[in-house]
Amino acid sequence: MRVKCVICDKIENIHDELLIAKKLRNRPIHTYMCQTCHDRIETKTKERIATGNFKLNEPKKNDDGW
Repeated sequence: MRVKCVICDKIENIHDELLIAKKLRNRPIHTYMCQTCHDRIETKTKERIATGNFKLNEPKKNDDGW
C-alpha cells in the first residue's frame, strides 16, 4: 500500500497486512506520518515538557462516589 506523510509529503510503501494499513483503509479520518516526522515531533514535545511550560489538557475526572 502506498501512503503519503501528512507533514513532509514523502510517499512510502507499507505492507498491506499491517495494522496501520487496515486503519487507513477502513477509517479515512486516520492519517499517516512517516517515522522521521514522528521522531522529530516526539523530541520537540519532550523538550517542551522538560521546560515546565507544557500543560497537557486532560479531561477532568468526576468522582461522585457512586
